[in-house]
Formats: sequence, structure tokens, C-alpha cells
Amino acid sequence: MAPAADRTALAWPRDLAAILLIIAGVLLFRSTSFVPAVVDTDEGLYMVQAREWLRGGWPLVAAWDMHPVGAPALFALAFLAFGVSVESARLLGVICVAATGCALFATARVAGAPRPVGVAAALLYAAQSVLLSGLSVNTELLIAPFITSAMAIGLAGFSRGLRTLAEAPGTGAIVAAGLLVGCALLVKQVVVPEGCLVFALLTFPALLRGALPWRRFLAYAALYAVLCAAPFVLMGLAYWVQGWLADYIDGSLMAPFRYSMERAPAQEAWRRIYSALLQLPFALALGLVALLFWRPRQVTEPLGLLTSAAFLWFIVASLAIAAPGFYFTHYFLLWLPPLSLLAAMGAWRLGHAVARPGLARPAFAGLVGVVAVDAWMSELYVRVDRGPSWIHPDPDPVRLVAARVAEAAGPDGDAFLANYHPSVYVLAGVRIATRFPFPPHLTGNFEDLSDTSTEAELARVLAGRPRVIVVDRGWMKNIRPAAAAQVQAAIDADYDLFAEVQERRGPVEIWRLRDAPAAPASTAPGTARPSAP
Repeated sequence: MAPAADRTALAWPRDLAAILLIIAGVLLFRSTSFVPAVVDTDEGLYMVQAREWLRGGWPLVAAWDMHPVGAPALFALAFLAFGVSVESARLLGVICVAATGCALFATARVAGAPRPVGVAAALLYAAQSVLLSGLSVNTELLIAPFITSAMAIGLAGFSRGLRTLAEAPGTGAIVAAGLLVGCALLVKQVVVPEGCLVFALLTFPALLRGALPWRRFLAYAALYAVLCAAPFVLMGLAYWVQGWLADYIDGSLMAPFRYSMERAPAQEAWRRIYSALLQLPFALALGLVALLFWRPRQVTEPLGLLTSAAFLWFIVASLAIAAPGFYFTHYFLLWLPPLSLLAAMGAWRLGHAVARPGLARPAFAGLVGVVAVDAWMSELYVRVDRGPSWIHPDPDPVRLVAARVAEAAGPDGDAFLANYHPSVYVLAGVRIATRFPFPPHLTGNFEDLSDTSTEAELARVLAGRPRVIVVDRGWMKNIRPAAAAQVQAAIDADYDLFAEVQERRGPVEIWRLRDAPAAPASTAPGTARPSAP
């Protein structure tokens, strides 16, 4: 057997073992995601959209949002595979994080970095994915497998373009990268800068060194652009056939544009940036170590190449975070893939710089372990201190609210959540009383994103007298005063207090329509207390 064949025969079992270790790490670090019903409210909207889609009501038509339909599509696939539940959504999160971890491992390996660096990057990503509201399944986690896989393809082209005899990328690489970025764009357009970076890495070195002719480069650019747009356009055609193209354009294109025209105040934006930075201190420190060890002459060497690409990726991800202008916590999850690569390389460099030769790898493993465990401990602290958790004495208030809503609504009843988590619609199994199930889009401060009059829609919903109305008194700051007055007037006229559940921030009230038929008594435990009928 030839030496190259020997190396290949030895490599694949080690790569398989590395992937199995990554998957085991993801399962461990994200195990607590199956405990709380809600971490971030956005996830609940995708759950509602997916459930309605499986019932025949398409996203943006039956359940509106200001994003393309990729997120509810992935949630719908998870519900088809595992059932309609919060646990299915969180399992989707585990799958996405594991896929991203494997793609990070592949990214490190195509650059020629040592196998432990790739494994460390994947484990750091998995551990830190529970921070920054990442315990719930947000768009940033759904995007990551596609973008990271595309970045691995781009880095492979970058490496080949820098060889002594530069090589141009093949058409297959352009097609694969374009379709991966296109799938990510169907989830959220914020990946446009990263998609541009993928193409630049894939083609620019070969172009600048003469291995890729200009005509072929331009043909690749046109093909890449078409492939990036293809998933979005094909989905638009499906909506057009149904007669819903206007809804598709409004939710997928116009609403994100309107959203980008607004901005958080500068002081609040900087506060959110500082808050995100403070959650990632050790990873940022190790990433800085990787940059301090980098030298321009090392750009063609494995660690130098990977450091260069990861730093460029981090900068581009920062631009993607800044583009919408609001800097919400989960936006900073876009940092994690490149930051995890930088931190892994920083730990590798530092371990080999300060430890004796025989202890370099244990020192590297210890540094990675400290960063990963620190991130995980932050999540475990929240579970133990605030709950819900496996050892916390109090039940999950969101699940209690869902139980009482199901009881109040009865079979096939509908509900309107004025300012509470939309996941309750799914947990309670009730019908949505409006095509705007995400409260900020109807009663909150983002009511102007749709081309539909949300004021008229709120009046229609209340005039229709839904069986149940839910009001979170601790979250009244998130509801517009005029909308709050409309909801309160409807409650005073036609509803009785059915139950009240105590949240950390205040009581959540479940109001039932006065002439609604009584439902069987609930046996749900906890602090919910029914009112007299």
C-alpha cells in the first residue's frame, strides 16, 4: 500500500471519531435546551408558522413575519419528523449546531490545520451556542450550517489559489457554495455579506494570480448570483401559483427593508454590543492570541491561512450584525463560528508557547475546556437559579399558561395573545385569532412593518371575540398605549378572568369569553388559580 493510501486509511477513522466527539459534545452542552418552554420569543413565531403550514396555512399568509420562509420550513420538517412540540424545535437546534460543528471541523481540515483545532472549534461553538439567547432555535443557528459549509468550500478554493501552482475553483464548488448560501438567504437576508466573502475566498486568489481567466470569473459570478437567488425565487413561484405573491414580497422583501430603515438609539446599541462582548470574554481573549501570533508571511501556512480567513469572516459577520440596526442579543450568534475558529487556534498557539513539548496538547485541551465549561456554567446557573430546570422546585410558568389557555379555550377554541409568547399557541393546541401571532407586529412597536393596517387588524380580532385573551401585566411596556386601551376595553366588555399565572416579572392573565362553554377542569399543577366563573 502506498504511503498516501496509508495516510488516508488512518485519517478516516480519526475523522469519524472526531465527528462523534463533536456530536456528543453538542448533546451535552445543549441538553438544557429541552427544559424551558421559552428562551426567546422569536422561536415561538416559527413554531406557529410551521404548525399552520402543516395544517394548510402558508407562512406570511396564515401567519405573518418579517423574514423569508426558510425558518418555518425547517421547523415544519422537524415537526414532520418528530411531532409538533417544543422538544422537536430544540432537537432541530441540536441538529443545526452539530452540523455547524462538523462544518467547522471541515473548515479547519481543508486549511490543513491539526485535527484537534477543528474539534476544539466545534466544541467551543457548541458550548457558546447556549449563550446570547442561543438556547432557543433562532435564525442564526439555522443559518450557521449552510454558511459554515459554504465557508469551508470557499476556504478550500482560497488554499488552492495560494499554492505555488495556483488552481482555479471548479464549477462544482461554485454550484455547491451558491446553493448553500441560497438556502441561508431563504432563512434571512442578513447573510449577504458572508455570501460575498465565500465567493471572494473561492475565486479571488486564483483570479489575481492568473489561474482564473476574467471571462470565466464573470461567468462564475453570474452563476453564483443565480444560485444564491434560486431558493428564494423558486419559493416565490410557489406563492405566485397560489395567488399569494404580494404576501410573499411583503413579508420576505419589503418588511425587512422597512425594518432596516429604523435604528436603535446609539446608546442602546452600544449597551447591547458591550453586553454581548461580556458574555464571550475567554473566546475573545484566545482569538486575540491567535491574531497576535499571526504573521503576513504565514498566510499560506495552515494556521496562518485559517487565521486570516476566520478574522475576515468575523469582520464580515460584524457587518451583518450591524446591518439591521437593532443589535438584539441573538444577532451576535453570527460571531460564534469564526470566533470559535480563532479561539481554537489561539488555544493551540498558547498551549504550544507556554507548555513543555510533551504537555502542549494537554495545555491546549485544558484551555479549550475552560472556555467551553465557563460558557456552559453560565447557562446552568440560569437554569438552577431562575428555572425552569430539572431540579428547580417551581414549574415552568409558560407551560402553566399554556395549560390554562387550553382549558379556557376548549376543543378547537381560538386565542389571542396580546403581549405573550406565541409558542403558547402551539403548546396549548389552540387556533390563532390573527395572522399576526407575534405580538410586536400587532400590538407592539413594530406594527408598521407590514403593508396591512395592523390597527384595523387588531380591531377586527377583538370584534371577532376570540375565546381567550392573554395579557402579560409585567410586559405592558411592550404594548402600545392605544393597543393596550383597545384590548382592555374588549376585556371589560366581554371577558371574565379565568386564571392568573405568576411570572418573574408579574402576573399573566387568562381571560375567557363570558358566553364561552365551560371546559373540563385542568389538573395542571402550579401557581395558576382559576377565577370564579
